[in-house]
Amino acid sequence: MIKNKTYNRKKIVTVFFLCFAVFAALMGRLFYLMVFHSDYYMEKAKQLHERERSIKAARGRIIDANGTVIADNKTVCTISVIHSQIKEPDKIVEVLSRELELSEDYVRKRVEKYSSIERIKSNVDKEKGDAIRAYNLAGVKVDEDYKRYYPYDSLASKVLGFTGGDNQGIIGLEVKYEEYLKGQEGTILTITDARGIEIDEAGEERIEPVPGNDLYISLDMNIQSYATQLAKQTMETKEAERVSIIVMNPQNGEIMAMVDVPEFDLNHPYDLPEGTDTENISEEKKQELLNAVWRNGCISDTYEPGSTFKVITAAAGLEEGVVTVEDRFSCPGYIMVEDRRIRCHKTSGHGAENFVEGTMNSCNPVFITVGLRLGVDNYYKYFKQFGLLEKTGVDLPGEAGTIMHRKEDMKAVELATVSFGQSFQITPIQLAATVSSIINGGRRITPHFAVMTADREEKQMKSFTYPVTKSIVSEETSATMRMILEQVVAAGSGKNGHVEGARVGGKTATSQTLPRGSGRYIASFVGFAPADNPKVLALAIIHNPQGVYYGGQVAAPVVRQLFENILPYLGEMDYN
Repeated sequence: MIKNKTYNRKKIVTVFFLCFAVFAALMGRLFYLMVFHSDYYMEKAKQLHERERSIKAARGRIIDANGTVIADNKTVCTISVIHSQIKEPDKIVEVLSRELELSEDYVRKRVEKYSSIERIKSNVDKEKGDAIRAYNLAGVKVDEDYKRYYPYDSLASKVLGFTGGDNQGIIGLEVKYEEYLKGQEGTILTITDARGIEIDEAGEERIEPVPGNDLYISLDMNIQSYATQLAKQTMETKEAERVSIIVMNPQNGEIMAMVDVPEFDLNHPYDLPEGTDTENISEEKKQELLNAVWRNGCISDTYEPGSTFKVITAAAGLEEGVVTVEDRFSCPGYIMVEDRRIRCHKTSGHGAENFVEGTMNSCNPVFITVGLRLGVDNYYKYFKQFGLLEKTGVDLPGEAGTIMHRKEDMKAVELATVSFGQSFQITPIQLAATVSSIINGGRRITPHFAVMTADREEKQMKSFTYPVTKSIVSEETSATMRMILEQVVAAGSGKNGHVEGARVGGKTATSQTLPRGSGRYIASFVGFAPADNPKVLALAIIHNPQGVYYGGQVAAPVVRQLFENILPYLGEMDYN
């Protein structure tokens, strides 16, 4: 009996000491956590009682060469509900569905959803947001943020691009320079009790958003506006499918204007063209149509350049020494290459002519002869040397590359047709960049828009630089090409591009669209001024004009009118 009592006493003592040890360990652990990890657990507790809402950053503006803001921000609101704070759900459903023009079912599902915060609608006009705020409905949050706004609607739409509902760039410069424009979002932090109800006394903690940087570009909206007006007029009068115009500085590659009409309204980019049947259309088909509307043909579409490409053949021939300005040719209206008869556009022939006259006449046999003298190896050498086998690197997404015969597949007939601009395809921006590089002294420039970024205090953050390849042709060849192309405009096939009081050089082209014999043509003209020291180059391309379709009669007058307007504006007219 005594032994059992002693055993029980020892057992109780053992249990006591074990409990005490466990208690002591727990107290020690608690003391350790409270003293050495107090900040960590206080932060965890705070996070459990915080509600976080994002604040959009003001996107950086896009500013043209004259300091005009062409992409800006408009204050809008995001309407959200916090389920745990709602006191009058029926009233909230009634007010939000009416004010936001949403169905009651749509709003009720979100009001009744158990979530920390539920967005009802974003990009709500500020006036509407203020009206909803005035109802003072518990659980309804009205946060101000930003929506992209384009003051000039459709002007330069395919260059600027637009943003989506999340304010991120979709196409154009908006997406290309997203990292500079987007800014950094801020947050609103509120403290709640255990039930999720905001504690009024705690107030709000705000982390302010950081605005994006402004993007300064070379685009001149005055030139862009006039070029767009000309393109629309030409499209209407010639009943053309599309008209593209590029205006750039051939010395440094800065693009002053890029037009590809028809364009679209940047403030309503998802609207399909008027007359489109939208009732029986799938989402997939709608997106396909929108992609076509947004597509920038100046950089994303290839075409047979026709006789404007003779500028490249001439420069290669002169540089290689297989032709001189005094060389004599005879054009009977055609030339035989192997067993194929390739005709000149003047079927009766140009007769005897030197190389300058052959260029003025845009004579196919002359340029076929030069191409054959060069041979496949040399022609490919200059294709590569001029940068034609690579993309230009223009700072817009979606640039297409040159479509050319493989060297091993190019025989005499293929070489002959390439020499006068047929049987291969390039983009308009590639032609403009290559001709610029030939006439500017032989420096291969990179066409571009972006000049620099800066913050709102106009403190320069980054200045953009672009690759330049020197000596793709010699200064002598470049000067000869400028002289020849000035003669083309002064007294040759490009005379409709002549501007009184200015020295203009240029080259016309008329090419067929594939398949051959379709009766569809492309009229184009590339011109530059002043001819002796070019400061501006323009390329006009008219797709499928009705009636007269020759480049010299359709496209050259477009560039002439453009130059008559912008050369005085740029201070490049000679009034003596």
